[in-house]
Amino acid sequence: MRIAGAAKLVVVIAIFLLTFYVISQVFEIKMDANLGHIFARSALDAAARSTKPPRYKCGISKACPEKHFAFKMASGAANVVGPKICVEDNVLMSGVKNNVGRGINVALVNGKTGEPLDTKFFDMWGGDVAPFIEFLKSIQDGTIVLMGTYDDGATKLNEEARKLIAELGSTSITNLGFRDNWVFCGGKGIKTKSPFEQHIKNNKDTNKYEGWPEVVEMEGCIPQKQD
Repeated sequence: MRIAGAAKLVVVIAIFLLTFYVISQVFEIKMDANLGHIFARSALDAAARSTKPPRYKCGISKACPEKHFAFKMASGAANVVGPKICVEDNVLMSGVKNNVGRGINVALVNGKTGEPLDTKFFDMWGGDVAPFIEFLKSIQDGTIVLMGTYDDGATKLNEEARKLIAELGSTSITNLGFRDNWVFCGGKGIKTKSPFEQHIKNNKDTNKYEGWPEVVEMEGCIPQKQD
């Protein structure tokens, strides 16, 4: 009986040890697999971070050279979404900021420092062009001027207002019509026509929205004013 009891004890111990061995092997395999997965995921995350394209100011497609200010802007979309103007990663005007309105939206920026000076909008459908003319006349030399339309920016424009905008470097302002979309970046005292201007005509055959053309967008690098 003692021999049989001892044999049973040996068998129980052997089964316990075998079970313990099997469990430990399975656990080690799972641990290796988990660690391998963690390290692989970390390597993939690091690779993704290293290949992520850089972000430039205002979200433009490439970095500006030294002594240039980055800008990006868009006209309004129909009479629903207002225009947006960004300079040096600073959103100056947008619907989110609640400082845009129907007509022509204008942002002024210091040509030497890139600092914002003023933002205003002028209703060219139901408003008066006179305050807009006075505002244009008050702009100081060396000021960067950015403009974008929303809904209608042309109905109340007269020849005097168009001439003052043309003197800021605009080419398209003479042809800006009812509900055209237009964005422009120029400057007071500029000696040539500005390369920064986009204009799309209101045309019922090509309009993206009912009664309005598609949004126009523009980005670029404005040379810093030098003394």
